[in-house]
Amino acid sequence: MEKKNPNAIEKALDILQAFTPYNQEMGTGEISDTLGLHKATASRILRTLADKGFLQQDPDTKKFTLGPVASDIGRAYNNGLSSNLVQLAKPYIDDLRSSLEETVVLEVLSGESTVMAYIAEGPQRVRIAGTVGDRLPVHAAAGAKAILAFSPPEVIEKLIGTDLQPFTAKTITSKKAYRNELSKIRRQVFSFDGEEIDIGINAVGAPIFNHEDRAVAAVVIAGPAQRVTGAGDSEVVRKAKETAANISARLHYGGGNADERS
Repeated sequence: MEKKNPNAIEKALDILQAFTPYNQEMGTGEISDTLGLHKATASRILRTLADKGFLQQDPDTKKFTLGPVASDIGRAYNNGLSSNLVQLAKPYIDDLRSSLEETVVLEVLSGESTVMAYIAEGPQRVRIAGTVGDRLPVHAAAGAKAILAFSPPEVIEKLIGTDLQPFTAKTITSKKAYRNELSKIRRQVFSFDGEEIDIGINAVGAPIFNHEDRAVAAVVIAGPAQRVTGAGDSEVVRKAKETAANISARLHYGGGNADERS
């Protein structure tokens, strides 16, 4: 039985949605039965969608799957999520800064390093290393470590292929120690910079994952060593992880990466 007076556009959109989330092959009869459309109506709309590239038809089975135009639209949407990451994350970063009254940074993966993409200064304006746009050392910065911990092994090895430069006496410079540090981060799903870049300043980082379950950014909370301790049960760690999870959800993260590696 057909839906009550849906127009042609609504019917076409219903057909496209029927192929989500797995883009399984479906024939005209299946579409007709699934959506309650008259078979002739379903056939006409399917042909139009195929002609426009939203669907494609297998010449042997005569069944349909999503076509290249649908893929282009999905890619454009996902690219928009990535390119608009700062704007998407900004209110969450600002809220976290207001809640903790500490400086909060959005650190974003860019090529073979990370950059400080946005900084919400705490009311006490704790001095942190660098400004927006600066690149950060992957072996010392909390956000970089949080991202790298959930990156493919070949990426990790490439980025720590050279000597690990010391910034303070507490910077990790041993590659073995650094790999152990990444393993620890994967288990606890947060990272810690204990005065590794600036003496007196600690930072906690929590990874942000995208729709492909890849770590692409991190929420970082920086503050005086006596206030930002990195204890797993601390409010700083809890809220960093919560904020990162909320931003990840906006990026349509499926939850696989951290769960599988923790």
